[in-house]
Amino acid sequence: MQLPSANEDLKIKEEGFEITVIPSFRPGDALDIEKPGYAAYMERLSAVAGKDINSANDLIAVLTERLDYFVENGCHVTDHSLENDFFRDTTDAEVESIFLKKMKGNQLSNDECAAYKGWLLVHLGREYAKRGLVMQLHIGAIRNNSARMFKNLGADAGLDSLNDFNYAVQLSALLSAMDATNELPRTILYYLNPKDAEMLAAMAGNFQSNSERIKGKVQLGAAWWFCDHANGMSHQMDSLADVGMLSTFVGMLTDSRSFLSFPRHEYFRRILCNKIGDYAEKGQYPNDVEKLGKFAADISYFNAKSYFNF
Repeated sequence: MQLPSANEDLKIKEEGFEITVIPSFRPGDALDIEKPGYAAYMERLSAVAGKDINSANDLIAVLTERLDYFVENGCHVTDHSLENDFFRDTTDAEVESIFLKKMKGNQLSNDECAAYKGWLLVHLGREYAKRGLVMQLHIGAIRNNSARMFKNLGADAGLDSLNDFNYAVQLSALLSAMDATNELPRTILYYLNPKDAEMLAAMAGNFQSNSERIKGKVQLGAAWWFCDHANGMSHQMDSLADVGMLSTFVGMLTDSRSFLSFPRHEYFRRILCNKIGDYAEKGQYPNDVEKLGKFAADISYFNAKSYFNF
């Protein structure tokens, strides 16, 4: 995770690069209160913002200012990695106590970390909703599994894999906390463990009601990371078609910044078209080429354009 900054995207824009590049807001280091570098990150964030961060409410104020900076520079999307428990019922006073306890160098319990994370996610989600931003939740990685190799190579060195923790109750409470005041933003739920596909597709269906008439406001995200292969993409589409609404799906997204990840979208489109054709051949979808073509085009392009306000 990195300090929120849109400077690289601004440089690309100034250079006149022909492809549109926009920033995404990723407040991961502010969320991961259990990690050793949390207090040091608060110091760096405070320096960038030019404001002291002495409380959880100060943190919300600074993150909101940073969020506005991102929005001014074209941000439409936010992203969060949830790798362990992320919600407990709590109060503002309890979270302030948890924040101060961490800043003093004390160890936090799992419940304290989860309470803080849920509180921060709810506050951020409400700010995203006000600005029409999409909230992405990538759930289920377990990182740096080999302590020996992590010591030698550091983070993001291929030592991550699938977690298997159960989180349906927590996710329900998190989404409901924002939905209760009609401040739930557009939200995409990504699983890393295939066991969670149907659960997330069904969970998304609980939060579709909205006055903005957004189709698929909360939805199951594309097959991600260890799942973005032929079998994984096929499983994700079947799960969404069985339990949710495939027609409102925003299609393939990749979190890689490498040029070689671009063909993954073509790979996805071929699998999608084969899937739709198979449904039609089996009589599960109308055998209407024009309608099926629009179906594929919407998932491949038009749904995302509308959903992300591009």
